[in-house]
Amino acid sequence: MIITPNKRLTGLARMSMNNMPIRYKLILHFLLISILPSIGLGFLVNWSADRVIERRMTENTLQLIGKVNQTLEAYVENLQNITYFISFNPEVQDFLKKGTAGTGSRIAIGSPQPESGAEPASYAIRKFLQGFTTLHSEVAGILIVNRRGAYLSNEMYARYPNQSLTEEEWYLEAVRNKGIFKIVGHPSGRNVTTHASYKDNEVVSVVRAILDPETGETLGVVLIDLKLRVIAETAQDVRLGKTGYLTVLDPGGEMIYAPPEPYVEKIPHSWLKNQSGAGTATRQVNGRKLQFIYRESAFTGWTTVGVFSLKESAAETREIRFSIVSFVFFVCLLGMTASFYLAYSLSRPIGQLMSFMQKAQSGDLTVRHWGSRSDEIGLLGRKFNAMLQQINRLIKLTERQERQKREAELRSLQAHIKPHFLYNTLDTIHWMARRKGAEDIAQMAESLSRLFRIGLSKGNDIIPLNDEIEHIRSYLQIQQVRYQNKLSYSIDIDPRVQGAYVLKLILQPIVENAIYHGIKERRGPGKVEVRGSIQDGGLLLTVRDDGKGMTAERLLALRRALAAAGTAEPAGVASEPDPTGGKGYGMLNVQARIALTFGGAYGISVESEEGEGTTVTVTHPILTEPLLTKGAGEDDE
Repeated sequence: MIITPNKRLTGLARMSMNNMPIRYKLILHFLLISILPSIGLGFLVNWSADRVIERRMTENTLQLIGKVNQTLEAYVENLQNITYFISFNPEVQDFLKKGTAGTGSRIAIGSPQPESGAEPASYAIRKFLQGFTTLHSEVAGILIVNRRGAYLSNEMYARYPNQSLTEEEWYLEAVRNKGIFKIVGHPSGRNVTTHASYKDNEVVSVVRAILDPETGETLGVVLIDLKLRVIAETAQDVRLGKTGYLTVLDPGGEMIYAPPEPYVEKIPHSWLKNQSGAGTATRQVNGRKLQFIYRESAFTGWTTVGVFSLKESAAETREIRFSIVSFVFFVCLLGMTASFYLAYSLSRPIGQLMSFMQKAQSGDLTVRHWGSRSDEIGLLGRKFNAMLQQINRLIKLTERQERQKREAELRSLQAHIKPHFLYNTLDTIHWMARRKGAEDIAQMAESLSRLFRIGLSKGNDIIPLNDEIEHIRSYLQIQQVRYQNKLSYSIDIDPRVQGAYVLKLILQPIVENAIYHGIKERRGPGKVEVRGSIQDGGLLLTVRDDGKGMTAERLLALRRALAAAGTAEPAGVASEPDPTGGKGYGMLNVQARIALTFGGAYGISVESEEGEGTTVTVTHPILTEPLLTKGAGEDDE
């Protein structure tokens, strides 16, 4: 496995973190928990406040622009209505059609050669036009031109009388629009002026062609100049921050109105690309970052643009940012103080407990933790004291047990008799009995010798099944000599299990119970049958007697005791009283040994009927080789 530098650094960082004292870990964790969220919250609130203020400022600016557009639309709509009023006037209609001023003459007021009789009609029309300029102060002048070049006006006249006004661009624009009201913007290079001598950038011109309702031909054009003062009064009253302002652009991008010292002299239409007619844009102009908020009027075609520096908008959020920074600083200061205090209050008792543990580790078991805390640290200290007390008790107990063990070993050495001495003694009795002709005594001594040899089995816990059967046969022979004709037995083992291994001494307690609690208590002779077979992949050893049997209550008690023994330790079984009244203690031991060695799936089952006998079945796994070694402390001689 190749360890990369990044993995090595990560591992070192983890190790260094694990090696840090708990005080520094707690301080670090508390700081991370308190300070980082506060800083993150501060950044989030600041970002949200900037977005909200920006959105609100944009919305408010768009609302102000909408109000300005409504005012400008009202002025322009008023000019449109004036053109309608003028076109419906009969005298104006007569002038447009005949080129006279109401008397039939061809030359009107303002024409190069006025005819007699034209003055009364032109005077009436001028008075009619003067009424509009009087009622509407925003109107700088009104000019009516027919298709022959004759014109009438109250304030406006041609600079060069010899040049026909029908060749002017504004006149041609009105004709091209075929009676539709048109805003042509600032006048530029036209052959029309006013008595007040307005500059081109002081007025905005609108035109409308008057058509013959019957033929649809253009009879003439009405030209009206709107004073830019009303637009300036409407726009300059709106303030955007400290230095922000409003400007008005025509559809061609030309400025209709701008303050005296604008941030930008010309706003290209490409900057305002939103197809919905309203939006925002940000541009860098002359080293200054400007924001443009605009909305286009659907009626006039003009675009009102709010222009302001982003530094001013940032200045408006500075107060909020200052409050947020102050809050974060206060939280961080409070968090650091709380972190140091909590780390000290937690690490100090832990450090004291650690010093007590170090003393205990060095061998001083008399040390104790003193404290009145009720939290986990106090509980840990009390458990530490209890642990030391338990260690002291265990040390004393171990010392006492070792002393008792040495004494028992001494007594065992003094009273120990080697097993081979017992075997030799029984063999001596066996041959002496044969020499004297006492065959029954010789046979019993031989059976007892085999019984002892197989029972000891050189300390092995698992022995061949043949040895176990031989052990039972020897035991039954001894019992048969004792009970004479009252006891008979038979042993039938399936040849397929002849080479199997079993736990030793699992049949002898069962056979003993069959004799003492079954055959012995019945009237007349009885029989014990021992069988061995294979069933469902397991070894079944069955001991059946035709003795007294058991009552249902005693059988139920025995079954419960066997079930409990199958889940208990052998030592525990030995220490418990026999629940069957002393008639099942050996079987309980066998049950516990089988369950402990092979699990709860194996063990003893009992079937019995009073007066009919008892059948005990031992379920044992089929073992082809011994699994356990000889027990500790056994002599293999």
